[in-house]
Order: sequence, then C-alpha cells, then structure tokens
Amino acid sequence: MRASDAERERIAELLREAVAEGRLDMDEFDQRLETAYKARTHGELEPLVQDLPAPGPVVAPAGSSAPAPLRGPAANWPARIGGNATSKGAFALWGGFNRKGRWTVGRMFTAFAMWGGGEIDLREAYFEDRETVIRCVTIMGGIHVTVPPELNVDVRGVGIMGGFGEGANEEGDPDPAAPYVRITGFALMGGVGVDRKRTKAERRRLKEAKEAEREMRRRRGPEGPDGGAAGGGRKEL
Repeated sequence: MRASDAERERIAELLREAVAEGRLDMDEFDQRLETAYKARTHGELEPLVQDLPAPGPVVAPAGSSAPAPLRGPAANWPARIGGNATSKGAFALWGGFNRKGRWTVGRMFTAFAMWGGGEIDLREAYFEDRETVIRCVTIMGGIHVTVPPELNVDVRGVGIMGGFGEGANEEGDPDPAAPYVRITGFALMGGVGVDRKRTKAERRRLKEAKEAEREMRRRRGPEGPDGGAAGGGRKEL
C-alpha cells in the first residue's frame, strides 16, 4: 500500500515522542525522520517504529479514513502501573517534604503541611494502582503537585482563605492509557497548586527534535517524497 502524507506525519510524530522520552538519540531521530519523509509505502514506514512502544497500528488500515492512534509522550503507561508503593504519605510541620523522580505512589496518598510546604512530582512516578487518590491538607502552608500533560487528573479540593488546584487544566492532553489521579483535600489560609508540565529533559529533547525536523524540511525544499512539487506533479502536453 502506498503511504499518504498524513501517515508520514504520524510516523514523524511518533519519532518526536521517542526522542522526548529518551528512546532515540538525535542521530537516530535524524536518520529515521529522513527515511520517513522519503518513504513511499507502508512497508517502508513500519520498520521505523517497530522497536518503539505504541498502541494500535502506526498506519491506517487499507480502506480506512480514520487516523491511526498516537501515543502520549509519557509512553508505556502499562509498565508504570502496578508494584508495591514506596510512599503512601508525606508530612511537613515547620519544614518541607518532596516526592519526585522515580517513585511508586500508593493508591491512597495523604500529604499534610502546616506552616511548611511540600512538593509532589508525578512526571516520572510509577503507580501502585491505575486509580490513585492524593489527599492534600495544608494549614497556613502550601503543597505543589506537578503532573505530566498526559495524566488523567481530577481536582476536587476546597480552598478556605486560600486556593486549591490552580493550573490543573492548563496544557493538558490526557491519555486514555494513563492512570487516573484524583486530587482532593482542603487548604486553609494556604494553597494547593496543580501544575501540568514536562520535565526539563523532555522539553530539551522535544526542542532539539523540532529543530532537526525544521532542518530536514528545509533540506527537502518544496518537493514531496516522490520528487515532484508538493500537491501534485506537472502534466506533460
């Protein structure tokens, strides 16, 4: 089957996500991206992502107009769900706490901060269960929760003379395969903030991938993968 421009773009997107996750280095990305844009058939596209985790087909089935499903940058969610919790709670009194990096969140996690603060970072975390409840209670203090854009997050807390959950819905792109996290509790004369953002390493790799892709497009010029002008070739009279 001949590959379409949309299918080539889907492969390019998968490669960009792989760079953001650290699965490909920039040399591999550059080589595969060039091959993807030159590919004419499905058989040339599929090997480019065979060693990368992705649910569903990477090219649309024959006769189908539906787009193939894409992965989120925080890929391989099933591998991050399950196992024993390394932390089920955190406490700060006139001080602080943090949970970040690669740790396993308990299905019920309780955080308390009084006259202090805490940080809960879920961007590289693993999860004991697919559904997680994080209860945040703060009195004249603050707790900051950082989540990846792909995580399914539901914020139901209450702020009394304070705030709860600001930023939870910004730049979100929830992935159906990602865990579901409910953040609840209350903040009294303090605040609980929920922020969606990628890690610095992911942002750097995505930036480098986009720069490499722009350079690739610049080198290709206005011509399409078949050597003709984009949008169709000239007719001979």
